[in-house]
Amino acid sequence: MVGQRAQHSPVSLLLLIHLCLLHLRASGQPHPTPEAPVEEVVSVQGVRGGSVELACGSGPAPLLVLWSFTPLGSLVPRPVAVTDGAMSKVEAIASALGVVSLRNSSLVLGELHEGARGHFLCQVLHVAGGQLHAAYSHLTLAVLVPVSKPQVRLSNPSPVEGASVVATCAVREGTEPVTFAWQHRAPRGLGEALVGVTEPLFQLDPVNRTHLGWYMCSASNSVNRLSSDGAFLDVIYGPDKPVITMEPLGLTEEGFWASEREEVTLSCLAASNPPSHYVWLRDHTQVHTGPTYVIARAGRVHTGLYTCLARNSYLDTRTQTTVQLTIYYPPEGQPSCAVHPSPEAVTLLCAWPGGLPPAQLQWEGPQGPGPTAPSNVTWSHAAAQLPSGSVFTCTGQHPALAPPALCTVMLWEPLGRPTCWSTATMGDQFIMLSCEWPGGEPPATLGWLDEQQQPLGGSSSSMAVHLLQAQEDLAGREFTCRGTHLLRTPDPHCHLQLEAPQLDVAEPRVSVLEGGEAWLECSLRGGTPPAQLLWLGPQQQKVDPGTSGFMLHPEGAQLRLGIYDADPAHHRGTYQCVARNAVGNSSQSVLLEVLRYPAPPNVTISRLTYGRHRREVQLQWAILGPGNLTGFLVQRKASALGPGAGAWETAASDIEPESRGRRLGGLDPGVLYAFRILALNHHTAGHPSEVKIPADPPFSAYPAVLGAAGTGMVVATVASLLVFQYAARHPETFPRLGQLLVPTEQRHQQRGSREDAEAPAGLETPTTTPGLDPAQETTDSPVNVTITVTATP
Repeated sequence: MVGQRAQHSPVSLLLLIHLCLLHLRASGQPHPTPEAPVEEVVSVQGVRGGSVELACGSGPAPLLVLWSFTPLGSLVPRPVAVTDGAMSKVEAIASALGVVSLRNSSLVLGELHEGARGHFLCQVLHVAGGQLHAAYSHLTLAVLVPVSKPQVRLSNPSPVEGASVVATCAVREGTEPVTFAWQHRAPRGLGEALVGVTEPLFQLDPVNRTHLGWYMCSASNSVNRLSSDGAFLDVIYGPDKPVITMEPLGLTEEGFWASEREEVTLSCLAASNPPSHYVWLRDHTQVHTGPTYVIARAGRVHTGLYTCLARNSYLDTRTQTTVQLTIYYPPEGQPSCAVHPSPEAVTLLCAWPGGLPPAQLQWEGPQGPGPTAPSNVTWSHAAAQLPSGSVFTCTGQHPALAPPALCTVMLWEPLGRPTCWSTATMGDQFIMLSCEWPGGEPPATLGWLDEQQQPLGGSSSSMAVHLLQAQEDLAGREFTCRGTHLLRTPDPHCHLQLEAPQLDVAEPRVSVLEGGEAWLECSLRGGTPPAQLLWLGPQQQKVDPGTSGFMLHPEGAQLRLGIYDADPAHHRGTYQCVARNAVGNSSQSVLLEVLRYPAPPNVTISRLTYGRHRREVQLQWAILGPGNLTGFLVQRKASALGPGAGAWETAASDIEPESRGRRLGGLDPGVLYAFRILALNHHTAGHPSEVKIPADPPFSAYPAVLGAAGTGMVVATVASLLVFQYAARHPETFPRLGQLLVPTEQRHQQRGSREDAEAPAGLETPTTTPGLDPAQETTDSPVNVTITVTATP
């Protein structure tokens, strides 16, 4: 409240006077006086919660300003505020309009309330020309309300596809008119405006899966625009028919294919809300649950029908899809190429059987590609157009193989010419004619011809064999092997003539000293088929490699026979070298003479005596006469004079020719032995010496006596020295010997020293007569010493 002195001021009086002059109409609008000017009604807008200023016209400074308010629907004005410029007053009822204040003659409404909506009248008194005048200002205030945040309400948030759904955009307040707009955003997409939908109600009939997502609405009026939060429409649908895919992708007319031993992933997708539950079946047997079925290592057993079952648990609906999966596998190994020759053309064969599906094969040659076919393909080509070294390639392709498989054939003629030989079989009963021409592609064709160039049997590739019955009349006959090859003209051939073997010996007469080594040599000359060489001994027995004293040494066409440690009784004689083959045989003789060495000189035993304990003997001998010798042989046997007489046995051998003596041990003292000695010249032994029995050695006591005497003298000398030493120290024991060994003065000194030592003890010292020789006074008996010497033999 302003203007505390208002009751005493003239303003109150003038106000009362003026109010008395005011005439109101029934509408609440004042009647202007004849002098009051009439003004038009001014419309003013304000926003709730905001502020608005209502101006009260223009003119000279007013004496008094009165503001009144008439609510809508009312005819009675209510005073709001009054001012005379010096003071002002705001009525308490003005708080229903907001925060009311006056700024000069203007009415300021802050924090505008909706109750301020209505008619405002401003009455002004001012002086003009010395007269009092009144002016009126009519204003109509409209209070605008902002729209509240809209909310989206769905009649069914989770409808089944095909049902009807109504979406409502609700606004709690807001000044009309309110405009609405709708927006739809898919779960994984961007927002999309719904064109043409401007009503607060939005109907989806029928609803489908494309309607699933977030729905927002916005409301706007002249004051503001607000948008709602999203409301999710969860459309229930499905499952649709499942769609099956596979990685890696391989399509067939029936479904899918995959390579053997690779990883296969089958995926199933059926559109559904909520998401589908999946079950996999193979040939009507469940193998997996879930949208993805992985076969880690595909095998042929995995071929079959695969069914994906999709189920919507909310609707309890099911759908399924079935596909055929075929496991492809290539043929085993690699393609095989072969060539079949013919007289004027060559046929190329390429085969690669097996596999699923069959492999596709194609030939390619120097002039370009050839025919193609599955599993096997044949291509015939003229031989005249093909040079040696032509290369043909067969390419095999299969879906389960990344790189193609190849086999290659190169046509080339064999080198050189055919080679012919013959061998005997089954103990020389048959002759096998063989012909070989290795190499070439295709291999050459070989066949045997007789002397009249007539075929012998059929032909074969690379090698031809023909058997003949062994007969002597085959010797000298000639056979021909002819070879043919499509890249070789004219046809090459080789000849083979059957012949009986011939022999040569190096020496027909061979001599060797007894115990020596001899070699008999035999050479094969000619012979077709190859002959067999062998040696026959003097008794016509066959000499085998393991025969004692012999050694066979084959060297090419030679067979050498070695005789070791030749012995006239066993090895001397005629040897035969024999050569045999299927068409004949031949032999050659070699005479072997075994010569003896000259007899060595005779030997005589010069000494044969026993050693100690009769377990060994000492033998000495001498040579009688000239002659060659290489050693000696000593023999012994139990003598006939003693028990156990026996045959001669070797006592010593390998004695050097320079030796003339030998000590022989290992004898039994209880056996009486006889010995003899022979001189040797290699393997020739001389006449035995005379037979002797060992003699005992002669007895000799001289060494024993000398030894015993020497020992006795040493022992006697030592004993004598000990006796003399004792007598010298104790002369009273042996007086006479002491007189000889110890001088008189020394003896007196020893006696005096003993008496001086005994005197203090109270002993009586004997007196000695001067001039008396102690030796004369001694009455001791003589001493006898016996020395015994024993000699042990």
